[in-house]
Amino acid sequence: MTSHEPADDGRGAPTAGGHELPGGGRGAPAVRVLGPTVDDQTRCIHYAGPLDIVAIRFHCCGEFYPCFRCHADTADHPMSAWPAARFDEHAILCGACRSTLSISEYLEADACPSCDSPFNPGCSLHHSIYFAG
Repeated sequence: MTSHEPADDGRGAPTAGGHELPGGGRGAPAVRVLGPTVDDQTRCIHYAGPLDIVAIRFHCCGEFYPCFRCHADTADHPMSAWPAARFDEHAILCGACRSTLSISEYLEADACPSCDSPFNPGCSLHHSIYFAG
């Protein structure tokens, strides 16, 4: 997906274009989150609860998506899980503060270590989809 379109169609309906999120603290650059996002905290049409605030940089393409369903709906390739040997890579984006976490940090956390915003514990049900090992 290479669209840089806004996240809605002008009537408030989400599009596959995603959001360009401003950078986090410490001069972090802006981050593009692809897929049918519904707000600037990375929530999507599939998962839009108050704790659904992470996006994942997918191993297969290096792009951030809110969830595996967003990737499946909008990417032109199959997804692949992160191998355990690369769990030190920063592949998780906190939608609340725009900090990134390594996969290892995320798998150990209940909340963002930078802003203390809680993560959805239900996301652990999908860890095997994103993370091998």
